[in-house]
Amino acid sequence: QVQLVESGGGLVQAGGSLRLSCAASGSILAVNAMGWYRQAPGKQRELVAGITGGGITNYADSVKGRFIVSRDNAKNTVYLQMNSLQPEDTGVYYCSAKLLLMSGEYNYWGQGTQVTVSS
Repeated sequence: QVQLVESGGGLVQAGGSLRLSCAASGSILAVNAMGWYRQAPGKQRELVAGITGGGITNYADSVKGRFIVSRDNAKNTVYLQMNSLQPEDTGVYYCSAKLLLMSGEYNYWGQGTQVTVSS
């Protein structure tokens, strides 16, 4: 069974840090672009950070300079290091990845992990 499994969310005070992880598992031929999205209460899901298979990154303006996305291709894992967290960073964070399977390339989502930043 192909899946993305996230970990690392939690409750942190403003100014603190958290690190999210997302591992792809199953019969995967390759993991292409990966990324992190978040959804705050009452808002649409938005892209936070993305990273291509070659390591090129992009970030939402609101997190530039504070968040770092990285990946370990040997482990099919993407990370999101979140520093200087603010209450507005609160939300459910979802991992997304384009996975190449025998039958083609598909976009998968993780189950989501809650990040809560208290002021």
